[in-house]
Amino acid sequence: MTALTKYPNRFEFVFTPKHGSWLNLIEMFFSKMSRSFLRGIRAKSKDELRERILKYLDEVNLDPVIFRWKYKLEDIII
Repeated sequence: MTALTKYPNRFEFVFTPKHGSWLNLIEMFFSKMSRSFLRGIRAKSKDELRERILKYLDEVNLDPVIFRWKYKLEDIII
């Protein structure tokens, strides 16, 4: 028995509009990384690019910012 059949209705898929990438937190994170860190760099290999990305993640995690969503689901659902 798969987990999805064992726990029906546990997940609800919500599709964001194409123009609403700001609603997706990981999209915002990747956008910030590409604007602030990856723009203009020249990596000689995939391994070097991977090392730079991991270094960036380590630096970001040194001073984490807690994201507090200010809306409640009940307020959003019409």
